[in-house]
Amino acid sequence: MSDLQIKATVREEVGKGLVGLRAANQIPGIFYGAKSKPVSLSVGYLPFKEVFQEAGENTIIDLDVDGQKKKVLVKEVQYHPTTSNFIHIDFFEVDVTKKITAAIPLEFTGESKAVKDKGGVLVKSIDELEVECLPADLPKNITVDISSLNTFDDVIKIGDLDISAAVSVSLDKKNVIATVTPPRSEEELDELDEEVKGDVEDVEGVKKEEPAEGEEGAEEGVADKPTEEKPVEEAKSADDKKKK
Repeated sequence: MSDLQIKATVREEVGKGLVGLRAANQIPGIFYGAKSKPVSLSVGYLPFKEVFQEAGENTIIDLDVDGQKKKVLVKEVQYHPTTSNFIHIDFFEVDVTKKITAAIPLEFTGESKAVKDKGGVLVKSIDELEVECLPADLPKNITVDISSLNTFDDVIKIGDLDISAAVSVSLDKKNVIATVTPPRSEEELDELDEEVKGDVEDVEGVKKEEPAEGEEGAEEGVADKPTEEKPVEEAKSADDKKKK
């Protein structure tokens, strides 16, 4: 069981004074659970930051709410869009006697010879595992040691992981977690380069669709063409004929 603790203060005025609260290095939050009514509260910014860095979202924390201790998990953290500071926290009360389901992140460690010596590329098929266990047995993360990936034929499966017997995983143990693919050959790189060049040429070669001959500017020609006038001499000749 974790010894991590943090103090919280109940907020009487919900939705008011949040700017001043944050200016005082306090983070607004809410506490709730299956058998608990929601309670608005606040916690110190630095104390929470220190605890959260160690606990994450999968470690039980002792939340002291005005003297009453509650076993909680950090259910959700909201961040400021530009500063990434904490702006709101959800604390979920757990029943230590009942199993819970949680997504546990995988932590990849070690060094693969297939990557280091053979230039391969590490492929991670899974980044987290959904597990079920009692709150006290919930792991913060699950370690995946990739040092066993010595060749391009080696794989790491869920069944290869060191997971406590108290923790059950929802996925099949035969599911592959990580493998190493060989580097591309010169021929593959050349083919890829040719494909890229072809795409670029296609884009650059796209021209504005030209209208059929005689269509372009047809309307403009009619509109812009000045009205033809009879020459002055022709006009006079016509007048003379009338007089005769």
